[in-house]
Amino acid sequence: MIIRNPAEGFDHPLSSEITSPSQYLNRRTWLQTLALGAGGAALSSWATREAWALASRPGRLAALNASASNVAGAQTIEKLTGYKDASSYNNYYEFSTDKAEPAALATTLQTQPWTVAVEGMVNKPKVFDLDALLKLSAMEERIYRLRCVEGWSMVIPWLGYSLAALIKEVQPQGSARYVEFVTLADPKMMPGLSSGVLDWPYTEALRLDEALHPLTMLGFGMYGEVLPNQNGAPVRLIVPWKYGFKSAKSLVKIRFTDRQPNTAWNKAAAQEYGFYSNVNPDVPHPRWSQSTERRIGEEGGLFAKRRKTLIFNGYEAQVGQLYAGMDLRKNF
Repeated sequence: MIIRNPAEGFDHPLSSEITSPSQYLNRRTWLQTLALGAGGAALSSWATREAWALASRPGRLAALNASASNVAGAQTIEKLTGYKDASSYNNYYEFSTDKAEPAALATTLQTQPWTVAVEGMVNKPKVFDLDALLKLSAMEERIYRLRCVEGWSMVIPWLGYSLAALIKEVQPQGSARYVEFVTLADPKMMPGLSSGVLDWPYTEALRLDEALHPLTMLGFGMYGEVLPNQNGAPVRLIVPWKYGFKSAKSLVKIRFTDRQPNTAWNKAAAQEYGFYSNVNPDVPHPRWSQSTERRIGEEGGLFAKRRKTLIFNGYEAQVGQLYAGMDLRKNF
């Protein structure tokens, strides 16, 4: 991989000198795998640091610096989904129900200025601007799987920090049991709001203990840069063990309550989208199986070999205890 020193002047490199995106991402994966091998503590430490330093950045949006996360389960050495696929195949119904259209239509989304109001059963309600949110905790990069109820999945390097940092700041009251997330609904910027597919604004919710889990994340970026509009800019929720629709995009309000909130998809089709929405391959969607999934970007496209879906999207060791004693078929 060629590296040029700006102090020596800069000539545009030849095409043969440019590292391809696939090689770049594969080197990152190789280094992370090496870090987990039997190469000794020193080699492991070096490889891990080097892998994080090589976080892929497409160079399209503003950079967002982050360090490696030490939260258990916050890294996977699975091959990353390419940035092009992750930023052009999106569920964002406020813009369109067609997964290919939000990338173009979301250019109308204005993310500055931006505020997120935190209210309800908290001792310190507050309206945060984006700068205040960014400064609330150290930025981390976490490589999470994303599993969508439609049967497709991705592996994305997200940038953000545990939602628990924000929750600690506002001090929930003892009676608070749930956290509701409300997203932007502006018809001037979001053409999809004219459809009746959902009751706008889009809302989602978690139990308070789910929201406090270290893996639950406020996301501000991906692939070393701020979030593209179509991926939920400027701040979104990321809950890696749940189906993707639980991870609300473009947040404008977070509300603490003692009652389970009605959520957008649960209101639209309760028989298909339960409140918990934990990834459970043993509970089929009424219209299709959840036992296997297709990884976006893999060779073969729509005909790529499907892989077995993992309970809790592979995060059972980290989050399974949250649901001890619950009937995960009834509470789907």
